[in-house]
Amino acid sequence: MRTATRLAAYGLALAVVAGGAWAVGTAVGPLGESTTPAGADHAMGTQAPAGTAVDDGLPGLAVAANGYRLELGQNTVAVPSSLPFPFRILGPDGAVVTRFDVEHDKRLHLVLVRRDTSGYQHLHPAMAADGTWSVALTLPAAGTYRLFTDFKPEGGVRTTLGADVQVAGDYQPEHYDSPARTDTVDGYGVRLDGELVPGRESSLTVTLTRNGTPVGDLQPYLGAYGHLVTLRAADLGHLHVHPLGAPGDGRTTAGPEVRFAVAVPTAGRYRLFLDFQHQGTVRTAEFTVDTTGAPQPAAPAGTPPTETPHGGHGG
Repeated sequence: MRTATRLAAYGLALAVVAGGAWAVGTAVGPLGESTTPAGADHAMGTQAPAGTAVDDGLPGLAVAANGYRLELGQNTVAVPSSLPFPFRILGPDGAVVTRFDVEHDKRLHLVLVRRDTSGYQHLHPAMAADGTWSVALTLPAAGTYRLFTDFKPEGGVRTTLGADVQVAGDYQPEHYDSPARTDTVDGYGVRLDGELVPGRESSLTVTLTRNGTPVGDLQPYLGAYGHLVTLRAADLGHLHVHPLGAPGDGRTTAGPEVRFAVAVPTAGRYRLFLDFQHQGTVRTAEFTVDTTGAPQPAAPAGTPPTETPHGGHGG
């Protein structure tokens, strides 16, 4: 990615403070798996039915929601290293949550991005028996990073929590001052078509080529042909969207086009990150998109959120 070529690589030193701190356990297999039924959608920020208004809010802006709280082992890093990064999810009773539903092949999805929207990463941590999650992070440069965790506790509701991690050093922000709808990643050309209309569901299409040849044999990655993370540039409000259709449904092709339905709540600039897999490697393309058209009215207060069925899958 173009941000990666401009940023020097650093490790992340994250250790648990001794004396009252919690320890990182050994990763274990899934606890209490519950697979998502075929045809069920998942978005970090629920999708509204086509043509309907959506709420102004986006998830990931708070460290606590729905009675759950994200607790980091450490949120300030002074000396780069390569130790695992630990965190926990606390429940409404204050106890560590240890049982999660399997949502789109994983019990928890983690997205990390610097506050200037560079250095995007999409990761899947492992959980120990005591409820401690652990993941090896490689942060590309100094600055403030936003960490998003998306999960569904057993018997609870799907929740996205966010917290900041500070990395010491000379901060040199990246700038995304104009819209960009094409990207080149390892010889793959990726183009984004469609308009984001605030307050309404919008149709976006991603087209992939490799050295000028259409890519028609994308591989499923966590059950889908692509994953689109959308961040509101002003505050990093977070929306995770999955394709319309799923591999094997008889209607969805493995490229070169992948279609998404995206509902952004407010006008402004958004940064979009597409994860796709081809020939055994997952790659990420990024875009900068401004909304078009007049903002549509928000859903009335008290309107329950709904999801758009498409058989997609989270990553």
